[in-house]
Amino acid sequence: MSTQKAPSHLSAEAKRIWDEICGEYGIDDAAGLRILRVALEAFDRAQAARATIDKGGLTIRDKFGQTKPHPLLPIERDSRAAFLAGLKALNLDLEPLRDRPGRPAGR
Repeated sequence: MSTQKAPSHLSAEAKRIWDEICGEYGIDDAAGLRILRVALEAFDRAQAARATIDKGGLTIRDKFGQTKPHPLLPIERDSRAAFLAGLKALNLDLEPLRDRPGRPAGR
């Protein structure tokens, strides 16, 4: 479990991710914690946009009755990209542990 408490404004799911990442990778430096915080804020924003899109649909009708893409689609996309960029900036080793003998996956 992480020794660094997740920021209180993050969602429950983002706090769980915080605990998992801090615990597994031992992130405790100021820069790493800030990158993780910003990444999880982007995660929450993407999730909020996604929830609204799910309620309203992928398209909306403008004042002329024309079908248009939902205005939150770019926010969801950009927030998701920001989350992934934050994880990449943390330079986490994402190589899965091999706990059994045999050939590596993908061969």
